[in-house]
Amino acid sequence: MAEVRVGKDESLDSALRRFKRQVKRSGILSEAKRHEHYEKPSAKRRRKLARRKRSR
Repeated sequence: MAEVRVGKDESLDSALRRFKRQVKRSGILSEAKRHEHYEKPSAKRRRKLARRKRSR
């Protein structure tokens, strides 16, 4: 879970930017989007195979 503590002299905008950066790095949003709809196991295998082929 991403957590940001706002310092006394820190603006809310900079804290929000840090929070967004932490969320992006941790992959929370991409994980949530992946689980938004059910994906059949065969579709998962196909997606992983395509990712491996692209990385070669």
